[in-house]
Amino acid sequence: MSDPILQLNDVKTHFPLSQGFIFKRQVGTVKAVDGVTLSIERGEVLGLVGESGCGKSTLARTIMQLVPTTAGTVVLEGRNLTSSSTSEILTARRHLQMVFQDPYASLNPRMTVFDTLAEPLAVHRVCPAADIPARVASLMKLVGLAPRFMQKYPHEFSGGQRQRIAIARALALEPRVIIADEPVSALDVSIQAQILNLLGQLSQKMNLSLIFIAHDLSVVKHISHRVAVMYLGKIVELGPAVDVIERPLHPYTRALVSAIPTPNPDVERTRQRIVLAGDPPSPINPPAGCAFHPRCPHALDKCKAAVPPLTRADPTREVACVRLGEI
Repeated sequence: MSDPILQLNDVKTHFPLSQGFIFKRQVGTVKAVDGVTLSIERGEVLGLVGESGCGKSTLARTIMQLVPTTAGTVVLEGRNLTSSSTSEILTARRHLQMVFQDPYASLNPRMTVFDTLAEPLAVHRVCPAADIPARVASLMKLVGLAPRFMQKYPHEFSGGQRQRIAIARALALEPRVIIADEPVSALDVSIQAQILNLLGQLSQKMNLSLIFIAHDLSVVKHISHRVAVMYLGKIVELGPAVDVIERPLHPYTRALVSAIPTPNPDVERTRQRIVLAGDPPSPINPPAGCAFHPRCPHALDKCKAAVPPLTRADPTREVACVRLGEI
């Protein structure tokens, strides 16, 4: 990574658990993100995958500084966001934007499309007030919407159109990094393809760095340059998208990949799926050593001894598994 635009260094986000109504006391800690180190280059699309509850959305909100960081640093273009003041974070957010999962909830129903797209332009004083209507019209064209709809409200649009409005809002300030938190999961399949193609085109056209969070590994493979696989708040495998999905190395990644449906019914009937035993451990009380060892079919006693770090498996791939060379 020659010149990463975004750098995460051992980022941890823990939430205290309290008990009692009057005299509250802390009885535990939810370790939602527990030591993530990542680098994102300029113009790169990084896919972030994992089961529900593994910490993907919390990591996204931590990068945005929407939730406080317990430990570690988030560095955007040399600026440490975790030690920045509120005004400095507001300035940094011009270059760091987010597209949320639900287009129904992420748009204010009382604001027209024009008001939604004009607000960030006015807050950050990107252009003179007289130029805002033309800028809003340009943003709508950029995401494939007709400017004549700018005086309509969100409820007058379809789900795909609402997500396009959300993307336009994220692009309004010409950011350098966009975090897309499952932006197509609430949409129909045909609309998903349109939004994915739009994100891919905008990334190339505007040299955007994109963190793309999703459950669908086929979608992630289509849009991403690299993929990070997350389990119980940690990255367990990181590498080029094609390599990680077609030749997974970590046992957890292999289980995820085996669940991808195959369009050929003959192959689908005969292929072997890896079914993991049990449920993911609680982030309140994670297991000792490798967090995956209670469900791993290859686990040994040494897997319980220490947390495996991300180690270089080949020139482009990192894997957190003490049995990497054995299985």
